[in-house]
Amino acid sequence: MTDGATDHRALRGRFILGMRREEIDEAQGRLLAALNQCGYDHASCFAVRTAVEEALSNAIHHGNNNDPAKKVTIEYTASASTVVIAVEDEGRGFDPASVPDPTRPENVDIPSGRGIMLMRVYMTHVEFDPPGNCVRMTLRRRT
Repeated sequence: MTDGATDHRALRGRFILGMRREEIDEAQGRLLAALNQCGYDHASCFAVRTAVEEALSNAIHHGNNNDPAKKVTIEYTASASTVVIAVEDEGRGFDPASVPDPTRPENVDIPSGRGIMLMRVYMTHVEFDPPGNCVRMTLRRRT
């Protein structure tokens, strides 16, 4: 695991994770510490933690197919006004438009799509970089 340096305007971090819970918890802890240092409130920290947890779960289980040899990379930049987080796996990617909307009645029993939905609910902007193995999430701080 690596961690980036701080500049005068933003806090940055980069973590390369395996499947160990301790690594994941340490990366999330450092990200949340950066948000606290930038002055984000409890609700914003909860939103980021939830979105990142969902992105990591998807990356490990769906992207990397639970392969312990594959890694997940998290990169973030946090400033007083915005946090941008990228979570990238070593999988082949996917088409986000192909994931069924879990809020539609016909999809309620389908166990997929909820993580993406939560990311979109909690973050200001969510996009998937082609080929779909990297999600980039942005939270703009409310003023």
